[in-house]
Amino acid sequence: MNRQVKIPHQTHQRQQWRNWGRTVSVRPERIEAPASVPDLQRAVAAAGAAGQRVKAVGAGHSFTGIAEAPGLLLDLARLQGLLGVDTARGQVRLLAGTRLHRIPGLLAPYGLAMPNLGDIDRQSIAGAISTGTHGTGAAFGGLATQVAGLTLVQPDGGLLTLEAGDPLLPAAALSLGALGIITEVTLQCVPAFVLRAEERSEALAGVFENLTGRVKGTDHFEFYWFPHTDRAATKSNTRLPGTAERNPLPAFGRWIDESLLSNTLYRVTCAAGTAAPALVPPVNRAAARLLGGRSYADLSPAVFTQRRTVRFREMEYAVPADLLPSAFEALQGLIQAHRWRISFPVEVRWAAADDRWLSTAYGRDTAYIAVHRYHREDPAEYFDAVEEVMLAHEGRPHWGKLHGLGAAVLEPRYPRFGDFLALRDRLDPDRMFANPYLDRVLGT
Repeated sequence: MNRQVKIPHQTHQRQQWRNWGRTVSVRPERIEAPASVPDLQRAVAAAGAAGQRVKAVGAGHSFTGIAEAPGLLLDLARLQGLLGVDTARGQVRLLAGTRLHRIPGLLAPYGLAMPNLGDIDRQSIAGAISTGTHGTGAAFGGLATQVAGLTLVQPDGGLLTLEAGDPLLPAAALSLGALGIITEVTLQCVPAFVLRAEERSEALAGVFENLTGRVKGTDHFEFYWFPHTDRAATKSNTRLPGTAERNPLPAFGRWIDESLLSNTLYRVTCAAGTAAPALVPPVNRAAARLLGGRSYADLSPAVFTQRRTVRFREMEYAVPADLLPSAFEALQGLIQAHRWRISFPVEVRWAAADDRWLSTAYGRDTAYIAVHRYHREDPAEYFDAVEEVMLAHEGRPHWGKLHGLGAAVLEPRYPRFGDFLALRDRLDPDRMFANPYLDRVLGT
């Protein structure tokens, strides 16, 4: 079985590449878009022989320079599709460039689904696992915990295949692109299931009254707090069997909520708030009361994910779950003390402890606090101050989202950091797969 679409190999010279958030722009020496794994191997081997650094890119949804490629940029957009299905094990093999939003359709004929997803599905599967993409749910890990095997192209163009049980898989499944170019990923899936969603506008104080019980008692819980208000928009998703009755959102109603209100109208209000900051508090108060108040049930991908077209900048920190209330209160105090006008809500999610060496949830139950700014606003002062608060609460930054840390600060926050560096020395001693971002966060 192979559902890969064959498209001719393409090479481009000195074209500019930009990420989705417009935080990174680079003009590589060469861009190649291989149409097959052998093409990819040849490109890497040739670059290695020429002493050229190599980076792969998927959908460009990281805000950091993790995919920045001054040398050879390998665009994996043509390496998409399903390579194989093991129905007995519930495992599927996917080409590395496969976009998350395509995976549900590929899995549907086999009655399978990914156990958890984030709220955006534009990323490639290789990019999502490599940067630590996650959803929410106190009993569920990030996407890298779903990896049951993968294959990497090494500096000489050879292939390194790691399967479940291999002691290196917990390092390679979330490797920041530092150990090689991923060609395919094996995912451990679950039977397709339905999610019943309850979305509410609630008093923020009420959300915190029994937060731990609510987080642990709900399959997937998250909330958004609108700065300058005392309210939060909550979302509680309950897992049901795939045979459960579905009650999806009407197509027109979904368009009203997610396209017109959450994107088109929100873009207008963000732009207005940038020009006239005094508008931000009343707009946030209105939004906090309007969002929520709906219940529906649908197949899991339709509930987990949303489409977002408003361009923004994001920073997200992982803190121990029991420190979330303190960290959140400190964040509130920052915004109040500095009198900032913050139009984007603060997003709070949870994940279970895992064993991926560079996972933000490695070894500890985790809560995530994400802050955003509209792309036409300078986020530096806000993000820098928030970062100080998160670091004081044992925070670990999301690898694909903006932060200012280097290897010296990061190393003591990850028990397996030194082991990862040793493995990197073994697999990529000449730093062929490095770039300025990896030089900063991993060292040279």
